[in-house]
Amino acid sequence: MKALEDKICAEGEVLPGNILKVGSFLNHQVDVDFVMEMGREIAKLFADGGVTKILTIETSGIAVAMAAAAALHVPMVFAKKHRTGNLSGEFYTAVVHSYTHGTDYHVVVSRDYLCPQDRVLLVDDFLANGRALEGLMEIAAQAGAEVVGAACAIEKGFQHGGDRLRAQGVRVESLAIVESMDENGLTFR
Repeated sequence: MKALEDKICAEGEVLPGNILKVGSFLNHQVDVDFVMEMGREIAKLFADGGVTKILTIETSGIAVAMAAAAALHVPMVFAKKHRTGNLSGEFYTAVVHSYTHGTDYHVVVSRDYLCPQDRVLLVDDFLANGRALEGLMEIAAQAGAEVVGAACAIEKGFQHGGDRLRAQGVRVESLAIVESMDENGLTFR
């Protein structure tokens, strides 16, 4: 998505540790109109997938996932990083490593919100090493749901998580794939 690449170049900032800061429009402050445009693009990419649910992980993936869900007219479910007091009943759970935060989360989804009849599209803001998507795939598998693919706003191609998932047969569509980045700028695949 050329518009996303342009926005990353204009507003993004490369930080030490291979971190791409896009807080001005995606994962701190949200440019709602632009994120809705990204959701429509994801919907076009997966229009033929028979998607019945969008699945993401809190927090930063929620905006993109909701935009895609709105464009596809399906519910969005997000895995919670912490089990809270307002959750009851049984859960699907997986351990997910966050590259950005350098920590593991035991994410949970209530069994009330995913079922074997669901055709799930995984959506997230970033794809780096692929651990978040693998955790979501594990949760979908526990539910007996079919994963039709994964859509990410920004993929860090040089970290090879997307390449690994594609090699496993997962359909991965990223709106922008950063091939390399450093203090001098970035290039796209």
